[in-house]
Amino acid sequence: MEEKKFVQFKKEELGIKEYVKKSLGKGRISDVSIEYTPVGEKIIVATNRPGLVIGRRGEKINELTSVLKKRFNLDNPHIEIKEIENESLDAQLIADSIAINLERKGSLKFKLIAYRTLKDIMNAGALGSELVLSGKLPSDRARTWRFAQGYLKKTGEPSKVVNKALAQAKTNQGVVGIKVSILPPDAIIHDKIVVDEALRIKIITEAVEEPIKKTKKNEKGRNKSKEKK
Repeated sequence: MEEKKFVQFKKEELGIKEYVKKSLGKGRISDVSIEYTPVGEKIIVATNRPGLVIGRRGEKINELTSVLKKRFNLDNPHIEIKEIENESLDAQLIADSIAINLERKGSLKFKLIAYRTLKDIMNAGALGSELVLSGKLPSDRARTWRFAQGYLKKTGEPSKVVNKALAQAKTNQGVVGIKVSILPPDAIIHDKIVVDEALRIKIITEAVEEPIKKTKKNEKGRNKSKEKK
């Protein structure tokens, strides 16, 4: 009996999260979390566009609050906006962005979209990233395309901090599945090798200059032998 109540409670919670994401717009919401307090329900919405989510004078928030009260029977819902500083490091926003671009530009340009997105992620400071697109791209047969760059742990302790997200794009050829994995800049990697830049330049310089010195030395020796003759 308790298990059924728990499952029903989680289903209702998932319904609230999906409704909030759908009502506020795809590509704007990264995550929706719910905290239960004695005063009421605290709904935390993580977004990269707080102004569009809140609306003029809080119109959208007020409208959403009233709907949540009536539709989901919440006692006193309070919506809190959490701003995402760097959207290029948020896996869910990246996945939704790829889905929107595929729906607008078509599945034929999936490689261009993927490579540009990967470049933006790495330029934002990510240690590594992986994009996996699955579907009819671009042929009639379903295939899986993988785009990766940098360092990305899939097992062990560092894999726990990898930011992962899923999304779907509805194109003319069918549904395309999108999976994004990002290793943030502050991730601690125990087996990471740090190279001293000054030492590296010194080794490269010596490696380049050594053959030149040998060549000059040989030329001097040849000139002296010619003079003796």
